[in-house]
Amino acid sequence: MSTTRHLVNRQRRLATVAAERATTAPPRKPASPGTSDAPGLTPTAEDTTVDDVVTEDTDTAEPQEQEQEQAESRRERPSHLRIRLPAVLCALTVFFGAFAAWAFSSAGSLRDDPARQNTALTDISRTSEVKGQISEAVGAVFSYNYASPGKSERAIKSYLVGKAVQQHEDMLAQVRAQGQKQKLVLTTTVTDSGVELLDGDRARLLIFADQSNTRTGRSDETTYAAAMFAVDAVHRGGTWRISAIDTFTQ
Repeated sequence: MSTTRHLVNRQRRLATVAAERATTAPPRKPASPGTSDAPGLTPTAEDTTVDDVVTEDTDTAEPQEQEQEQAESRRERPSHLRIRLPAVLCALTVFFGAFAAWAFSSAGSLRDDPARQNTALTDISRTSEVKGQISEAVGAVFSYNYASPGKSERAIKSYLVGKAVQQHEDMLAQVRAQGQKQKLVLTTTVTDSGVELLDGDRARLLIFADQSNTRTGRSDETTYAAAMFAVDAVHRGGTWRISAIDTFTQ
């Protein structure tokens, strides 16, 4: 576009200079005998051609027009920026808003995930503590000796809380009823245990135990059995106690 404009401007300047030259230039005198139009002679100021004038004018005009076009281009840029900038800011706002919502939701799901709250694998000392105390509690409350029934009652008060008290009474009701008559001795030994959940003062454990039931009446008779069940535990009074018993029968 700039080349066409330069061409038109040059043609206009040529026409203007030619017209001014024709009206204002004085009549040219005939050449004297001592002068010559041969090449190599220095021309006078009046002998300057129209093309020379136009060339000089064009050389100075083209940079001016280029500077003018550049200035117009620079003036137009801010308007384009003003149009595009709000759209860019709006897109960035939507993006960062969506990212913030996703981050907040992910953080909440991580906090609510039970696996994140379970410290059974990270808090080794507390895991070992709950395993040892609950294993001792299971051996005490699930053992019975007809000769010292008070020991079983003391174990119940020391190691059981909540609904575990009634659950234990239902489970060993037949043993206590037949204990004195058959002279029963029930012994429970925990062979292994695993902490399924440890969250603050709450825990859940899977218990593996061996049981032996001996009748010491007229003839000694002993039966053996293996047991597997789960217990819920709570930390109260500086010790872990059984709060619920799950035998997986329901």
